Amino acid sequence: MNWYNRLNEYFPEEEMKAYGQLRDLIHDQDMYHKEETEDYLILYGEFSSFVFVDYLLVKQKVRGKGVGSRVIQKLKAKGKPILLEVEPVDPEVADTQKRVRFYRRNGFKLADRVHYERETEDGDTFTLNIHYWSPKPIGQKTIMNMMAQACDKIHNFRSKQHYGRLQADPDKVLELKDPVLN
Repeated sequence: MNWYNRLNEYFPEEEMKAYGQLRDLIHDQDMYHKEETEDYLILYGEFSSFVFVDYLLVKQKVRGKGVGSRVIQKLKAKGKPILLEVEPVDPEVADTQKRVRFYRRNGFKLADRVHYERETEDGDTFTLNIHYWSPKPIGQKTIMNMMAQACDKIHNFRSKQHYGRLQADPDKVLELKDPVLN
């Protein structure tokens, strides 16, 4: 369970899945993968048309040395769009700024028309931004549909068993915002 402790120490509580749910995903979902080395840990779902990065953690000592970029390059080599959730930038939390800069350097863009808001067990809400990379142009409605699949197949996988509720009902947590007209 060392890999789970690594994740739990780094990621905010509201973003963490229960150990049992992650164990079930790894063992019972053929499309869900865990890859771990001393330097990094990644959990992701590989769908037929895209990849969803659930967790990516690079060891503090090796950050800035290209480890994370090499992991992202391996995913890009699959030739599919990649989606991931990122905390909004908080000027008070340097890691949030560094994380967004890292993904931008690696070619990710913000899906600025996709609003994604989740709820904690206590009923509080929190927003995550969807960032994406794609080998060819892709529309934000498509990104939202892919994210809905990730919610169904990953976030909601056995979530009623582990939490007594759906973690991310796509109809409730995802919304496509109208384009801004000038």
